[in-house]
Amino acid sequence: MTNQIDASELSFDDFKTIVINDYRIAVESRQASLLGRKEVLTGKAKFGIFGDGKEVPQLAMAKAFKNGDWRSGYYRDQTFAFATGIATLKEFFAQLYANPSVEADPSSAGRQMNCHFATRSLNEDGSWKDLTQVKNCSSDIAPTGGQMARLVGLAYASKLFRQNPELDYLKNFSVNGNEVAFGTIGNASTSEGVFFEAINAAGVLQVPMAISVWDDAYGISVPAKYQTTKEDISEILKGFQREEGTNGYEIFKVKGWDYPALCETYQKAIEVCRTEHVPVLIHVTEVTQPQGHSTSGSHERYKDKDRLAWEKEYDCIVQMRNWMIESAIATDEELIQLEDEAKKHVREVQKEAWNEFLESIKEEQAQVINMINAFANGNPMLTKIASQLASTPDALRREVMNAARKAIRQSVHEPSSARDILVKWYQEQAGVNEEKYSSKLFTDGKESPFAVEVVEAIYTENSKMIDGREVLNACFDSNFARDPRLVAFGEDLGNIGDVNQGFAGLQAKYGELRVTDTGIREMTIAGQGIGLAMRGLRPIAEIQYLDYLLFALNVLSDDLASLSYRTKAGQKAPVIVRTRGHRLEGVWHSGSPMAMILGSLRGMHICVPRNMTQAAGMYNTLFRSDEPALVIECLNGYRLKEKLPENVGSFTVPLGKAEILREGTDLTVVTYGSTLRIVEEAAEELEQLGISIEIIDPQTLLPFDTDQVCAKSLQKTNKLLVIDEDVPGGATAFIMQQVLEEQKGYYWLDAQPKTLTAKAHRPPYGSDGDYFSKPSTDDVMEAIYDIMHESNPEKFPKLF
Repeated sequence: MTNQIDASELSFDDFKTIVINDYRIAVESRQASLLGRKEVLTGKAKFGIFGDGKEVPQLAMAKAFKNGDWRSGYYRDQTFAFATGIATLKEFFAQLYANPSVEADPSSAGRQMNCHFATRSLNEDGSWKDLTQVKNCSSDIAPTGGQMARLVGLAYASKLFRQNPELDYLKNFSVNGNEVAFGTIGNASTSEGVFFEAINAAGVLQVPMAISVWDDAYGISVPAKYQTTKEDISEILKGFQREEGTNGYEIFKVKGWDYPALCETYQKAIEVCRTEHVPVLIHVTEVTQPQGHSTSGSHERYKDKDRLAWEKEYDCIVQMRNWMIESAIATDEELIQLEDEAKKHVREVQKEAWNEFLESIKEEQAQVINMINAFANGNPMLTKIASQLASTPDALRREVMNAARKAIRQSVHEPSSARDILVKWYQEQAGVNEEKYSSKLFTDGKESPFAVEVVEAIYTENSKMIDGREVLNACFDSNFARDPRLVAFGEDLGNIGDVNQGFAGLQAKYGELRVTDTGIREMTIAGQGIGLAMRGLRPIAEIQYLDYLLFALNVLSDDLASLSYRTKAGQKAPVIVRTRGHRLEGVWHSGSPMAMILGSLRGMHICVPRNMTQAAGMYNTLFRSDEPALVIECLNGYRLKEKLPENVGSFTVPLGKAEILREGTDLTVVTYGSTLRIVEEAAEELEQLGISIEIIDPQTLLPFDTDQVCAKSLQKTNKLLVIDEDVPGGATAFIMQQVLEEQKGYYWLDAQPKTLTAKAHRPPYGSDGDYFSKPSTDDVMEAIYDIMHESNPEKFPKLF
């Protein structure tokens, strides 16, 4: 690890020791990049992307990085990871080889590409560690610029910890808000919209966010003239520079090969950021990329000879080496010896990581070979499978499992006790591999929502009938009074209490730090929530309408939904994303894009409450648990009257528990949200026609009906209709798959299961547009009647 340089206190010998140690880190990191590329090209690793050329500026950045600080960076930061102790060389190679062990690869347990770093914020039971005593790294994602949204929230948390004394008790998360959130990004990725959105958000919020731009003048093969106006990101951001009496940034510019200037710049920039809570931009120019973008190709294809010659001369390690010799810090002979030792050390670490990766696989390989040979009995096909596996050096686990499965298939007509041993082994390993490669989509810790006590809503004869919005307001009020960690923010949320008044009056009661208006910036609203949640707070990130979720979907899908999985429960972000949707007129405010949500947000709970009382119960559950969720309130339900529970802030609605709203005998209808009221209206007229329907509200789509209420209903009715407002083949197809396949509901059908959805287009404006675009009571009536007609045409003659 690197050490800070304080010229006022250090002797020359101490200074020399620090500089030489830094050079050693830089050289080892470069060797790791070079060797890592070879490991990919020889087939030991799948793909590689490395941080060569950025070693020296990352050393300088690491010197300013303290315990409690956070990094939200991108996949070029390996030297920074080594210099801060966030990762070791051995862990670097373990991740390159996709070792599925948390001990070998603490960042991702082999689930992420190399140079995607993360520290483990959680204990095994899902509880938080003391994050003030370690250097923290939020889990990297590969989408360029994607780290920026989360970075805003990580920095904003420090502001809340410093300015809200009610949070003083959270000693494990902050020391008076002194923590800086360090972000890194490549110059080309500053062209991404999320970069500009985050830069603006941090400037408005005035938070301790330090963003470093590694500028090597290219984005893969595309030069800066096609990337950035004026080819200079700090030049075009000059308008963000703060002036006396105004908020803004401090902007710094420094060359990436100038070790002394880099150390001085980072010390100055981070001191301002940390003490004054002013965001800073450090534009690191003249950076090189010696091996090109990745292992997919060579930069010689798109850089001319002059550029390549310049990069060789101004390689940051070369320049640091020259400066060390010129400054009498080290001789050429001393540095040659150091470089030779570094090469040897990195090679030894690489071999150790590779051998450890193969160790458990070789054991499985030997077991499978022996088990197949035990029942081969001269069968040439089985003998061939075993011999091929035996002759495969450095076999991967997939090759071992493939051989086992193939042998089981080839011997299916030759049962034996020896074969049974292999079958049993395979079945056991299937569970082991499920844990290795597919576990922890959710944290599943002691604060899981499924561990929250179910508390029924209490009503008395004096319980009031009020607007649904008032039920929500009372729920939020009660919980904000109970838990100071709760904060809410979004467009129009603060001063006016959101567009539907769920937060009316709560900013005046709890203050602007806890109930906050934001600009129109959905990506960083989501990111603000992620960063706050990763630092122990409980954010409600509001997206004003469900249609607008599209603007934040990249952040929610790439970052939040995958966080627990890609760290194997090493990190969590219990964000509640609040929005409203379904029934309303018009192309842009009537959205029900549920298939998009279900397909992209696995790793979040998707709650679709039918009214505001059910929504309040779901919020109460989520406030008491630690997993992320999306709650979609019914847009046309805020002014409908509901009875206010006496325990509005504490009753809970469990996730995944479907509810039968109306019992029936002829047909099962599964629907959710606003469509439920339409189905309930239709049920009355259907009863007059002699048709009894059972109406089921799944309440949450992820998870879906964990007690299999739908399949049990089908045992009685034998007919199924799924209804919603999504496009054809959307969420109804998901529900059908869950009921028929997962719950094996197809066993009980005696009629074709059907769906009733909105049209393939978005609804045109006006009530007529709604009627002809989304399921109406008439549509529901006729769809159900048609199914009954097909089943019993004599009793239910054709309507049309």
